[in-house]
Amino acid sequence: MSEQENVDKKLQEEIKNAFPYADVVDWNEVYQRIIYRYSTPHGLQHVKEEMEKLEDEGEIIVHHIKPYNNPVKMQSLNGFPKTIPTTRLWNHKSCGQCGHIPGYPTSVFWIMNKLEIDYMDEPHQTSCTGWNYHASGASNPVALAGVYVRNMWRAYEIDYFPLIHCGTSFGHYKEVRNMIILHKEVREKLRPIMRKLGMDIVIPEEVVHYSEWLYTMSKKAAQHKKYDLSNIKVAVHTPCHVYKLVPEDTIYDPEVWQGRRPAAPTGTVQNFGAKIVDYSTWWDCCGFGFRHILTEREFSRSFALFKKVIPAVEEAHADVFVTSDTGCVTTLDKSQWAGKAHGFNYNLPVLADAQFAAIAMGADPYKIAQIHWHATDVEGFLRKIGVPVDDYKEKFLQYLADLREGKAQPEYLYKPHRKIDFYLALPERVKWYKGESAQTAKSS
Repeated sequence: MSEQENVDKKLQEEIKNAFPYADVVDWNEVYQRIIYRYSTPHGLQHVKEEMEKLEDEGEIIVHHIKPYNNPVKMQSLNGFPKTIPTTRLWNHKSCGQCGHIPGYPTSVFWIMNKLEIDYMDEPHQTSCTGWNYHASGASNPVALAGVYVRNMWRAYEIDYFPLIHCGTSFGHYKEVRNMIILHKEVREKLRPIMRKLGMDIVIPEEVVHYSEWLYTMSKKAAQHKKYDLSNIKVAVHTPCHVYKLVPEDTIYDPEVWQGRRPAAPTGTVQNFGAKIVDYSTWWDCCGFGFRHILTEREFSRSFALFKKVIPAVEEAHADVFVTSDTGCVTTLDKSQWAGKAHGFNYNLPVLADAQFAAIAMGADPYKIAQIHWHATDVEGFLRKIGVPVDDYKEKFLQYLADLREGKAQPEYLYKPHRKIDFYLALPERVKWYKGESAQTAKSS
């Protein structure tokens, strides 16, 4: 047997060990299912070509990624590069994260502080209204486009590039972007609405999810790692709305299981030195599903427990579940609480990739990762990697007591109103439009 044949044989053995279910999965079929079942009729390349034409014709404003965004080119599923800006970022936060998992966005900002990333925690952002669209369908294309453009205008106005935290917002905005570009009738109805608001149609050069940014930065972030994760087995759930909506725009990397899974968040976990473990239902939804979390909640809970958590525990023997979207963290985490009431006590901690990375880098598990908001017991996982949980908890409880008694001031991840100048002043490049709008209104 030649040396190359030995290398190939060893590689196949390692793949078999890493993918115990690989023999029953046709990966080419998976790719085809992703691309052809969920893609839009128009390829992403066609959409981007049309976007360039509209920009040249003055139909839209494209918010380009600039050199000072320190862009990094990654590989997308369709073979074309996707540019990921790594600094000067406008953070489009998630309603669900801020409401149910506050340690999720704080972990993102904490990591950005640690890596000295220039960012904006935008106070003027609105909801993407994706929940309304996916759960009830009570909206219309022009309304959806208006919300998207209004938020993207705000990022363009202050010249920070949008970074989308919520998986649903991410997928939703990619679909809305395609709709605006490909349908003139939507633009014709949208433009007069935006003009009344003193805005125009702005579309970012790329739609970027924070987990793509985190994966792009993960090797650098892992240099700050404080705890050893080499004995930790991680089951990853990739959120449906992150990689099944406009899937050809999802980044893949040959270094992440030979490109057999989306690069994020699996690659982030790998780069922090933990062991990825496989389970048979990795492809499935977490059970959240929007409409049936409202109308058939017990279906969501039982699906999350029996189709996701139990396989991750019994097949993969995972120590922790890592994912990268709001609904997935809450569903996989809190459904275990419902299962416990029926005697299914699996207690598999569920963390967002940002929480996982921040904790590994030494973030306070209570003040920053805020594990006390989770239904499952995360402390066992923390003790396993060497986090001094009791010390952190004692200091956190004292901090809360001091706040209540007025003996301490709240701690912030950034100075409040640090960017007040951006709220009060408009950059020169958009003043022309404001001036033109004012003149038009005055003359009419």
